[in-house]
Amino acid sequence: QVQLVESGGGSVQAGGSLRLSCAASGAAASSSWMAWFRQAPGQERKGVASIYTGGGNTYYADSVKGRFTISRDNADNTVYLQMNSLKPEDTAMYYCAAGDLPRGYGWSIPRAYNYWGQGTQVTVSS
Repeated sequence: QVQLVESGGGSVQAGGSLRLSCAASGAAASSSWMAWFRQAPGQERKGVASIYTGGGNTYYADSVKGRFTISRDNADNTVYLQMNSLKPEDTAMYYCAAGDLPRGYGWSIPRAYNYWGQGTQVTVSS
């Protein structure tokens, strides 16, 4: 049963914009938190942004603050990541995640999430 499906990745030049989408279904759609992570080759998976679906609170990694915006459309259970002013260092595979963040887990901890999408590639050229 497919739970999270990402779309919207691609290749852009530095300074450009992309919008990623993540459609949630099943149990993932009722999760309290949804987030975007990214992983570059040879690096660990890192949290980019997260949203608390109950109240709309959002959280961002320092590296993307002011450039990326996470949002959710509750009507169709879709989470978006609007990425502006993209930099070559933003190049990575981007993953959507959903979960309920067990006590003691911060939003940027991959183990806190139960459901993961298949990933969508973002490539930023200089």
